[in-house]
Amino acid sequence: MPDLPPVEDLGDGVWSLPVPIPGNPLGFTYVYVLTGSGGPVLIDTGWDHDESWEALVRGLEQTGHSVEDVRGAVVTHFHPDHSGLIGRLRGASDAWIAMHPADIAVTEHLRSAPAQARRAAIADQLRRSGFPDEDVRTLLGTPHLFTPSAVPDLALGDGGSVDLPGRDLRAVWTPGHSPGHLCLHLADGGRLFTGDHVLPRITPHVGQFPLLSEEGDPLGAFLDSQARVGRLPDADQLMCLPSHESRFTGLAARSEEITTHHEQRLEEIAELLTEGPATLWEVTSRLGWKRAWDDMRVQARHMAASETAAHLRLLRRRGLAVRSGSDDLPRWVAVAPARRPA
Repeated sequence: MPDLPPVEDLGDGVWSLPVPIPGNPLGFTYVYVLTGSGGPVLIDTGWDHDESWEALVRGLEQTGHSVEDVRGAVVTHFHPDHSGLIGRLRGASDAWIAMHPADIAVTEHLRSAPAQARRAAIADQLRRSGFPDEDVRTLLGTPHLFTPSAVPDLALGDGGSVDLPGRDLRAVWTPGHSPGHLCLHLADGGRLFTGDHVLPRITPHVGQFPLLSEEGDPLGAFLDSQARVGRLPDADQLMCLPSHESRFTGLAARSEEITTHHEQRLEEIAELLTEGPATLWEVTSRLGWKRAWDDMRVQARHMAASETAAHLRLLRRRGLAVRSGSDDLPRWVAVAPARRPA
């Protein structure tokens, strides 16, 4: 795991606190502390682990606050490296916890479904996607799935103002990485907290869950959200504070790079489908990945398949692919674009 950067005073009442993700190569999540006249507000909380909690508490002390002083926390999205410490924070303070209603609904759903039922549902999706039995058995044998966080108590919708007296912090709904992902715009400070929506080097994961769902269009939503943040007032003058890697400027250009990456991937998948009908497994395993397919763990293959499924969903929405075959083992087929009249 990489070394943690220091707690840093970014000026204008904003601090960055790196909270470790033990055992994960990502290393840490930046939790941001914004000070206001009524006490500090956090953006995200970090992973649910004793080491993570201790880092959050010590980091707050370095900003001149205790965990008991925290007024509230806005969680950019439900993923565990962002939401995991909601329960501990709430137990140690009177803090309110806010999240977009779409991700609150996901959290409630995950908490209502027993881990074994969730595991069985994933295994069923893998089988119907064409994954070999060996991969399915391996996934079923993994130690555990992540435990959903506590449920936030405040719904924060698009454009909503955060309860941070003396500051103008507003939610920008950017669905795609999760259904309710939020960026936070500090209008009086020229900053945008981008969560996992825009990162300076990594292309954020966008997946279709469940794999074979006929609902939603996460990649289409993600690309629309990239365009939206690129159009924010003074987008290229904003200091962007992401949850991982490092802060950056040039938001519009970076959003365009991310969009270009996905458009190229869509073209690659559409071209592959011209070879004939293919299951989700066949499509995913034929694509190029940072790690060779044969060397990927089954959990990583599942994530790769979810990303491929999101691209296939958007190709279908654009009329460039259709889903055929039975529900037990669907396949995707290319659709030739209509010729324009001469």
